[in-house]
Amino acid sequence: MAWTRTSRWMVGAGLVAVAALAAGVFLTTQSDTDSGLVQVNGRVESDQIVVSARVPARIADVVVREGDVVKAGQVMLKLHDDGVAARTAQAAAAASAQMAQVRALESSLSLLRSETAMLTQTAQAEVTAAQAELNRLGVVAQQSALERDRVKQLADQGFVGPQALERAQVATKSALEQYSSARAQVQKAQVNLQNARLAPQRIASRSAELQAAIAQADMAQAKALEAASESKELTVTAPVNGHVVARYINPGEAVNHGVPLYAIADLSKVYLKAYIPEPMLGRIQLGQPAQIWTDSAPDQPIDAKVGYIANRAEFTPKEVQTRDERTKLVFEVRLYPTQTSQLKLLPGQPADGMIRLSPDAPWHAPRH
Repeated sequence: MAWTRTSRWMVGAGLVAVAALAAGVFLTTQSDTDSGLVQVNGRVESDQIVVSARVPARIADVVVREGDVVKAGQVMLKLHDDGVAARTAQAAAAASAQMAQVRALESSLSLLRSETAMLTQTAQAEVTAAQAELNRLGVVAQQSALERDRVKQLADQGFVGPQALERAQVATKSALEQYSSARAQVQKAQVNLQNARLAPQRIASRSAELQAAIAQADMAQAKALEAASESKELTVTAPVNGHVVARYINPGEAVNHGVPLYAIADLSKVYLKAYIPEPMLGRIQLGQPAQIWTDSAPDQPIDAKVGYIANRAEFTPKEVQTRDERTKLVFEVRLYPTQTSQLKLLPGQPADGMIRLSPDAPWHAPRH
């Protein structure tokens, strides 16, 4: 039988279409390309988030299971560990003690600063008063000594008796003793004044102690927050709104840090995953307009765009049973909805996609 160019093209196109349908992938036909649209089909998928344990503990309560729809922040799992509670209480007590020490040093430093000027003024006044008293007693002692000398001369000449001389000598001795005591008081007041003038140094030293205490309190507070965070991690919550697609644990099991607990399909990040044959790769570009069609709403397409094109080819998915079809190379593409739609795309849902190659190509429903 003689084959014309037209008949050979029709047979070849038919074989490609049959192979694509067997793989669950709709490959373009000449009529599709001529209309400026590329039709693909596949399944809806979504980003999956693996929820892991952040602390080693034992499973206390499984709140959600496979198939449940969860909202961000919803409790999914509860863990139990007595050691976490003990560390949290200990860290909180240590932080409280350090803060008490900081407050005590702050009060002491404030009192020292307020007393500094007063102490210096008082010490200076004491020095002045002591020096004045010393000067007065010096005059008294000097006068007593002169009086003693005059009485002695009079006693030597017989004008006064020995009792008068004795009284003069006692008065002079007392005056000298008072003068000596006043001199000691002046020295003591001067020492007090020097100590008062050292107050700025004591303030600096107390300030350094306060800063060290604050640093230790910050460290204690950080440890307390870390312990509280560890305690908080005993309650596992959903990071996003989604659909629980897998659960890897059961109540009573012990888990370590980083062990997967759940897998959540993020329903806000759904897309249509499909494949195109290698010859069509040059016609598909990122950002091209597209539509997603579902069997549940055949008259309500969802606007989308080409958001991902694989940079490496892969063999036709293994669902195809014949060896010839499994060896054909295809490229994965993903169509992402461009706006929030009232229609819900669920992971695993079969859907069709239409990719616009020409800007003025009219949209039409997928052909089955």
